Amino acid sequence: MPDLKDGESIEMQGSGKSPYVLKNTGGVYSCTCPAWRNQSLGIEKRTCKHLRKLRGEAAEAERVGNAVPAGKLASKQPTSEDGEEEGKGPPLLLAHVWENDVDLAGWWMSEKLDGVRAYWDGTRLLSRLGNELHAPAWFIEGLPKSPLDGELWLERKAFQNTVSIVRRQDKSDHWRQIRYLVFDAPALKEPFEARLKFVAEALAAIKSEFILPHAHHECKSVEHLRAELARVESLGGEGLMLRQPGSRYEAGRSTTLLKVKTFHDAEGVVVSHVAGKGRHKGRLGALVVKMSDGTEFSVGTGFSDKQRESPPAIGSLITFRYQELSTGGVPRFPSFVRLRKDAGK
Repeated sequence: MPDLKDGESIEMQGSGKSPYVLKNTGGVYSCTCPAWRNQSLGIEKRTCKHLRKLRGEAAEAERVGNAVPAGKLASKQPTSEDGEEEGKGPPLLLAHVWENDVDLAGWWMSEKLDGVRAYWDGTRLLSRLGNELHAPAWFIEGLPKSPLDGELWLERKAFQNTVSIVRRQDKSDHWRQIRYLVFDAPALKEPFEARLKFVAEALAAIKSEFILPHAHHECKSVEHLRAELARVESLGGEGLMLRQPGSRYEAGRSTTLLKVKTFHDAEGVVVSHVAGKGRHKGRLGALVVKMSDGTEFSVGTGFSDKQRESPPAIGSLITFRYQELSTGGVPRFPSFVRLRKDAGK
């Protein structure tokens, strides 16, 4: 039986009622049989008896090596949303969600890219989970030996297309559609601004059309933040990232990096007050608010000290801002905006 060319697929009858589909995508072979799907290895290292029958034992052994012992499957491990095996990834800085509780004036603002996170370790590109991304030599030519952190990006609303390209193993010209937008230099023990300067100078030196610094702008105010968020989302963008000025690169989730998505305004009636704790002891901690559909939740941020000392009365109508609804219909990260004095009780 002949081998599959790039993009080709073929059906093969197995033990099930319906035939299995075998496919070659950029040198990554797949099969819809349970034996292939349930392996814990990265998809490029998986094989099964149907692929071995199609391509021959020798060809499959050369392709995957000893990744999968004959007749055995490794225990199933968690995978990322794009099917990548969970493993020990590079030491990446990860973001928290902004809960409207930090003044972001003076922070560095950039568009949140809907691409594939990529860490340049000095010799190769690695995914967030530590798997090698097989970029062509011409794509990574000239990159510094110092690590870089960035995103492999095609365009807005093209996440799946981006994944399908960067997960290929044939180092094809499909990569010419991709840009590596670099936003940090993890190994430098310098403030964020100095690392941005290093990135700009290092990438200017290689003059690559495929590898560029990701643009950052200073956030002037909350109004500036909302205007930029609205602009990015009107173009199909996902949201914004905000980086604390002067901050260092640290592995793991950090409050020095915040992601911001859409805000929605809504109204609710104050049904009770929750007493404050810690620095808010003796004054308001949160409002319990009820929406028109009966949903109750707490609003604990967005208040000035004066408002905490003299909070909106029970029965009053307030405007609050939130980012999204949970699956149960509860506003996530609600923040107090104002008392609706014109609405009465």
